[in-house]
Order: sequence, then structure tokens, then C-alpha cells
Amino acid sequence: MYLYVEQWNVTKEWMDLSKEDRRAYMNKVSDAINDMSRGGVENLGWAMNDEHTPYRSDYRYMALWKLPNEEAVEKFEHGIEEAGWHKYFSQVNSRGKLLPLHEAIDFLVNLEKHSTSILD
Repeated sequence: MYLYVEQWNVTKEWMDLSKEDRRAYMNKVSDAINDMSRGGVENLGWAMNDEHTPYRSDYRYMALWKLPNEEAVEKFEHGIEEAGWHKYFSQVNSRGKLLPLHEAIDFLVNLEKHSTSILD
């Protein structure tokens, strides 16, 4: 399983669309999400970044996904590109294989000082 976090802000191009055009675009996005769910992609939720969040990122909107494997992740990313999402939203992503808590803790505990990468 993979977790995928999207964070974004709207662009001028989004704000220049009429509300009818925005609704039509988001209806297509909603249809695509429904199609992906049949392939094992699970949307865990959408949210607006609370302005009182400690160490808050500069992105206003977010969505969290759970995907069955890396192939599904790559298909998901391709679908976002095909939909022209980045024309309307300035976005950053984080993704990674879902780890049990003990593995995540062991990874952080066992980091070596001489490591040149956080991935070591």
C-alpha cells in the first residue's frame, strides 16, 4: 500500500474560469475519482489547511489517498497530468509505501550520522 498526499493552491487560471466552468471541470474530476475507486484507489479525505496549524505549510487545500501499489500511484499521477490539474492548481505531493509504526520508528532510530541522504 502507498499513501499519497496532495497539497495545492488555486492559480489565476482557476479564478478566471466561470463558476459553471469550474463545476463542469470538477464534475469530470469526480467521475475520474469514482473510476479510480473501482481500481483500488481510496480517497481518505479532502481538507482545507487550518490556519492555526503549528508549522503550517503554505498550501491551502489537501487530499489524502491510499493506493494499492506503485503501478496504481503512477497511473494516478498520469491521470492528474492528463486532466490538466496543474493548470488550475499549484501543487506539491508526497508519496510513500505505507509502513507499520514500528518500522517507521526503527528507521528513524537507526539513521547513521554519516548518511548522505535521508533515504539511507
